Amino acid sequence: MLFLIALLLAIFVLPSPWGVIAVVCGLAIDLVEVGVGLWYSKRRRSSVGSQTLVGQSGVAIGELRPDGQVRIDGEIWRARCERGCDAGAAVVVRAVDGLTLEVEPE
Repeated sequence: MLFLIALLLAIFVLPSPWGVIAVVCGLAIDLVEVGVGLWYSKRRRSSVGSQTLVGQSGVAIGELRPDGQVRIDGEIWRARCERGCDAGAAVVVRAVDGLTLEVEPE
């Protein structure tokens, strides 16, 4: 955007040497802005997939004896708890097996 403003100023308003300087400065600022934007977008990995659930806490919707459902971050997942737990109990995800979460009580 700054490059376009500098280009328009250089063509219509500024005298000859200042027009070139404005275009070069605008281009340099624009390149730095794009570089910073690219660096910022690549500095951390996105967290997607079911493996990101390991270690998160949730709440058992029904009894887990051993199978049932849990709610984690507003989503309902199928879960298995070998030790078993009651409805409303807080659980922690320990592993993911397909689309079934292996959980244990907190």
